[in-house]
Amino acid sequence: VRLQVQNVEKPLYRGTFHCFQSIIKQESAFGLYKGIGSPMMGLTFINALVFGVQGNTLRALGKDTPLNQFLAGSAAGAIQCIICCPMELAKTRMQLQGTGEYKQKMKNYKNSLDCLIKIYQKEGLRGINRGMVSTFIRETPSFGFYFLTYDCMTRYLGCEAEDSYVIPKLLFSGGVSGIVSWLSTYPVDVIKSRLQADGVGGVTQYNGILDCVQKSYHEEGWRVFTRGLTSTLLRAFPVNAATFATVTIFLMYMRPDDNLRGCEPGPVIQQPSSL
Repeated sequence: VRLQVQNVEKPLYRGTFHCFQSIIKQESAFGLYKGIGSPMMGLTFINALVFGVQGNTLRALGKDTPLNQFLAGSAAGAIQCIICCPMELAKTRMQLQGTGEYKQKMKNYKNSLDCLIKIYQKEGLRGINRGMVSTFIRETPSFGFYFLTYDCMTRYLGCEAEDSYVIPKLLFSGGVSGIVSWLSTYPVDVIKSRLQADGVGGVTQYNGILDCVQKSYHEEGWRVFTRGLTSTLLRAFPVNAATFATVTIFLMYMRPDDNLRGCEPGPVIQQPSSL
């Protein structure tokens, strides 16, 4: 977030690792965890919603085809925006609060919940849903590629419940899925972050998505749409590897033993894409 929204004329960070080092040096290790309350509150519901909607949509579509995997994933991505957008707004605002300060002299927000409450009091529902359109544009195709890639990877690797290497295969498949999903729509994420950060400090720069795209490109060129990509991909692999592997393995051991077929699509365990 900090790399995505920093001022190009007076940049605070030269890159991912410099940003990492600077935060620890200037704000202590706790600075790396600013805004953690928002994901802690929202990610459980988001994942439950995503995997539930994706599985039911795939069943409704009838056939487990690559296209249907993409469509089911896209449907799940679109619906979870209801939770994702306010959650990421609070996370973004909390992460930008007290930039470069070891001890914050003045806090606008005590925590993520306080952040959302104050935004609502000042701007109403429209305020806490700032960036909703860009979030929808990002999440809908992103989750389509997310589930499609996992489906293709697990088929290709031949995951089976009795395979002694099934866990590494699931972890690798999930990690690759996370990277592909982020690469597919990352430029939109940059725009979303800038829109949600807009207004911090009392200065509003953008009138909407197109205005943000035009101004960002005009001032910084095409590279602006890749800002923060390295840190995002470094996070994406382990996070999504753990997510997909955990859900799949949980299902393996919760289903009757005689029904286990592995993690390939089927009416029983089906990878998380077909829960």
